[in-house]
Amino acid sequence: MKFHQKRKMGIIIAMKGHPGTGKSTLGESIASALKLPLLDKDDIRDCTFSLQHSLSPHTPSASSLLNDLSYCAIWQIASTQLRLGLPGLVIVSPLSRRAHLDRLLELASSHGARVVIVECKPKDELEWRRRLERRGEAEWHKPSTWQEMERLLDEYAGCTEYEVGEVPKIVVDTTASVSFDELVSSVVDFICSHAPPLDEY
Repeated sequence: MKFHQKRKMGIIIAMKGHPGTGKSTLGESIASALKLPLLDKDDIRDCTFSLQHSLSPHTPSASSLLNDLSYCAIWQIASTQLRLGLPGLVIVSPLSRRAHLDRLLELASSHGARVVIVECKPKDELEWRRRLERRGEAEWHKPSTWQEMERLLDEYAGCTEYEVGEVPKIVVDTTASVSFDELVSSVVDFICSHAPPLDEY
């Protein structure tokens, strides 16, 4: 499917999943396959390291505030891209709360775009744990140990398992015993099957 032909509406491919589930890696491959821009919340969050370091002694909630700021930044950038008429974009974020999806749906609606969710949900917890701990403390604002991941899941208290209504969603086992290329291909096929139609001339 030619994503860069003119469409009646744009498409937002929203990656969803906990840290270490492979959503960034999969999101990058999807963006590359479809030749779409990618917006990763962590790219923005990474840039706030010095700011958080300077605020933390005085602002206990600095981490939460900067995380919210990172979301606001990707929403704003996404809005600009859609306003410019891009056929679509890939957004990588945990999308851990229904409020995040609601904001994304509101954004899409204001630009006449469609949202498709790709959720990364590894069934092999041991492999997920290995991948998460392999990256260690390189990504300072994410859980670097399985104990930290478990604490985060406790804090979520199940809020990440929300209904998405009629929004197309595919759940991907990123630890499945298939090649990564096959995984990407199956997700791209799903996205293409839910992409907005091309304009008729």
